[in-house]
Amino acid sequence: MTDPLLAAARTLCDDAFEVLRGAVSDLPVEALDWRPRFDDANSIAVLATHAMHATRLLLHIAVGLPVPERDREGEFATHAVDSDAMTDMIDGLADHCHAALDTSEPIDWGTVREFRRADGTVREMTAAFALVHAVDHLRGHADEAALTRHLWEASA
Repeated sequence: MTDPLLAAARTLCDDAFEVLRGAVSDLPVEALDWRPRFDDANSIAVLATHAMHATRLLLHIAVGLPVPERDREGEFATHAVDSDAMTDMIDGLADHCHAALDTSEPIDWGTVREFRRADGTVREMTAAFALVHAVDHLRGHADEAALTRHLWEASA
């Protein structure tokens, strides 16, 4: 039997992946790299890249898989090649996320998980927190990318 929390997370992640795909679809590089004129605003390319890598990391933590290597700083320096490459990145990392969510191993959602951040600090969170944070963080950035697309279209 599939864990109902994992099934719910998969549905919510799939919805957010679709929003990200829509945000990058058929845009020129100029639009993918465009940043609104707000303090600390990120481009669609940055938002999609960061959201996908963070989601993969958090889902691995949630289900107890080895934490994938990640260049968080590089995610925020991303520049788009084209919309097809962005879609391929989303789809490739979505496949990793699906694999994590498809585990058949029982999960104790209260288990405290640790992971080492790039700066060397160790962070702790429960498996449940990692799962909920993965979904929440992904959806927030997916919606932000969609809004950024609307702002770019309105400014053109």
